[in-house]
Formats: sequence, C-alpha cells, structure tokens
Amino acid sequence: MSQHLPVPRRLRNAGTALMLSTSVLCLLPAQAAPGAHGPNGEHLDAPGAAVNASGLARLPDGSVNVPKLAQRRMAIRTVLAPESEAATTVELPGRVVMDPNASGRVQAVHGGRIEPGPKGLPVAGQAVKRGDVLAYVRHHAEPYAVGAQEAQLAELRAQRQLAEQRVQRLDGLEGTVPRKEIDAARTEARSLAERERSIGASLSSRAGLTAPISGVIARADLVVGQVVEPRDVLFEVVDPARMLVEATTADATLATRVAGASLQGVPDVTLRLLGTSRSMRDGVLPITFTVSASKPGTALPLAIGQPVTVVAQSKERIKGIVLPAQAVVRNPSNEPIVWIKSGAERFIAQPVQFRPLDANTVVITQGLSADNRVVVQGAALIAQIR
Repeated sequence: MSQHLPVPRRLRNAGTALMLSTSVLCLLPAQAAPGAHGPNGEHLDAPGAAVNASGLARLPDGSVNVPKLAQRRMAIRTVLAPESEAATTVELPGRVVMDPNASGRVQAVHGGRIEPGPKGLPVAGQAVKRGDVLAYVRHHAEPYAVGAQEAQLAELRAQRQLAEQRVQRLDGLEGTVPRKEIDAARTEARSLAERERSIGASLSSRAGLTAPISGVIARADLVVGQVVEPRDVLFEVVDPARMLVEATTADATLATRVAGASLQGVPDVTLRLLGTSRSMRDGVLPITFTVSASKPGTALPLAIGQPVTVVAQSKERIKGIVLPAQAVVRNPSNEPIVWIKSGAERFIAQPVQFRPLDANTVVITQGLSADNRVVVQGAALIAQIR
C-alpha cells in the first residue's frame, strides 16, 4: 500500500509562483521591435499598449495595425535611413513666363474688324508654323477720311485718263515731237495709275496677322467680326518645349549661393539658373531659370502664368536623414509626420521637421534617429486608416 508523503509548504509556494509568472508572460503584449526609438533614445511604444487587433485598425494609442497580407496589397515599403549631409534648400515663389527667344505676340498695328484666315481663326492649343496667316484685320477709316480718299481717287482717275490720252496723241506725232516729251508723258501716266491703284487698295485693304514663330497658340481671344484697337494683343504663340521660370526673393546674395534648383511637385523638369535682376520690383528681386524637360524635345508639363514653387539648393550643407518626399504625410492636426514600423504589423506616427531638397526628396532635420525603420512607400495609405 502506497503512501502519499506531504509536500512541504515552501515547495508548494514556489510551484504556484512559477505557474503565475508563466501565465503573466503569456498574457503580456508583444514588445516593439528594435528601431522604435525617438531621436533622443526614448521608447516610442506606449507601455501596456496591446496589439490585439486582427485587421486594419487604428489603436487607442494612435498607432496603426496593418496585417502582413494588407501590407503586401498596399505595397508598404520601409527602410533604415542613415544620417547624412545634404544641401540646404530654400523655397521661392515663382511663375512660368514666356521665353523671349521662343515665343511671340501678334498685335494689331491698326484698328479694324477681324476676318478669318485661310484656315479659319485658330484656337488655344492649336499648333502653327512660322508665317501662317492666323487672321485678317480689315481697316475702317472715319467717314470723313473715307470721303476724302474717294474724292482724291476720283481726281487721280481723271488725271490718269487725261495723261493716257495725251500719250496717245504724242505717239501719233512721233517723229515730229521730241522723244523726251513722249517719255515724260508716259512716265506721268504710269505715276498717276500707281497712285490711283494705291489709294483704291487702301479703301478696301486688310492686314494679315502671321505667326511670328512655330509653336502652339497660348492665347486667342478673337471671333469673326470683332473690332480691335491698335496695339491690342490678339494672339500669343509659344514653343511648348522652351519656357522660363521667374522666382522672387528679397535676398540679393541668394543667386551666388544657388547650386541647383527644381520645381516642387513637378519632377519631370530641371531648372538652370540664368541670372538675377539688379533692380527691385515690388520689393523683391526676380531670379530667372530656364526650364528643360527630362526627355529632350518633349513638351513641358507647364502653362504660361502658372504659379510654381522653386526649391533652390544652396551650397551650404545640413545634417539629417534623407527620405523620399512621399514618406512625409500630414496628421489630422496638419503636422508633418512619418510612419515608423515598430513591430511586424504595427506602425507609429512620428512628428518630424523637414526641409525639401528637390521635387522628389526631403531631409528630416528633427524627429528621427538613424535606427528608425521608416515607411517610404504607402505612408499616405496608412494615414487614411481609421
């Protein structure tokens, strides 16, 4: 017959403590992966924030849970970005202007009524070639001026007829009349005929408006029968592959420190500094850049008069973490943030300060450390999760 020996109280307490500690460890939430630290080494994970969501969800602490399958569908991509040096930048307001060597304006020298050209009136966006007749302007003088011209025309017509009759009589007397008198009569008749023809043509003349360059119609505000005044701008023709950007600044020394420039939000073009004006205009100095497309010969994705933001790169250097521009998004408070991956399926929003480098990249100056795994693709999709 077997006997059960009593278990000492101390062993029973130790076994109970071991079981309790094991249960507590099983219930603890998953800790953040390496890299979930702020720029000063602080933990970004809130203590006790358990990730118990099974799908896309924004957790009470503000972080976002994104399952692995959803990350693949959303094409989420993260990188460990090291700290480096980059050129400091400054944003300048600007606008797109015409290149004076690759654009032109068509103006009316004299006022009159608009008539269509051989192919009708062109419209904005239509391609034209240099020398094409775009429209006609038929001049209409004042009634008194028209009456005076018609009276002069009638007088010239009568004088021409008399001169032609005199030439006929002198031709019949050839041999008895000096040759010089016959030549003088013929010259006078030709002169009167040319004056008559010139004044007669001026009464019904029309001036042709031709394209000054080959390009695209950028402005056309005409209809058939419209009356225009002298020096009115009727058409603007531009070369879509050649434009300028005029930025403004109050710093007269900025042009000497510019190492490069780009357009914010327009990654398919490059800028080259032409020069800075030495005359203030409305309290600022204009800086002119030439614009060229990434693929030579293609049309620029810009329009004349379009407001743009020029990101000018300085020769000075700044330390920070260089990231793609799409990595920086805005939170509901309109603060710039980046998303840090703190676990297999957890992402934390981290406020940052940044400066744009060009149209595609930014440099984070505050808010990140080199061991943060930052979302560089799909950050905008994560920010939309509620």
